[in-house]
Amino acid sequence: MKRVLVIGPSGAGKTTLATALAEKTGLPLIHLDTEYWRPKWVPTLDEEWAPIVSDLVARDSWIIEGNFSSTFNLRMPRADTIILVIRPRLHCLWRVFLRYLKYRGETRPDLANGCPEKFDPAFYKWIWDFPNRSLPRIDEVMATIGAHASQITITSDTEARAFLDTINPKTN
Repeated sequence: MKRVLVIGPSGAGKTTLATALAEKTGLPLIHLDTEYWRPKWVPTLDEEWAPIVSDLVARDSWIIEGNFSSTFNLRMPRADTIILVIRPRLHCLWRVFLRYLKYRGETRPDLANGCPEKFDPAFYKWIWDFPNRSLPRIDEVMATIGAHASQITITSDTEARAFLDTINPKTN
């Protein structure tokens, strides 16, 4: 395990799992939100985003946490492990709301500076629509351009802990 993708809906536990996996393996952790967003929630221009991601995946080892399906074609071919963290909609929405309460007005550690946590109804709708809109695309790309990689689906905190327990510290 040298190049790991951690994908899934917001609030499912991607960041928590990726952080724990990075601590256990010593692999460098990349949060795509940190790379993509500019201060005041300004997105990276499309023509700049693909080269940024190409540079990130060209590294020898990494854990890349985040969806950004427009770059699956760059990330999945280089990944040796793909972890899909998936939870029920209400679970994800609840966790994102709790995260909002915890960090409101502040920038989370996994976001770019100048992007304070905010309540965004469109973001909640994106989470709600994830199973119908995004999950079929993820299933498709995992079956095609990600088929070579080891694929793990995590559906609970218990499964996440059990997976992490299988990892030998800093030897993978």
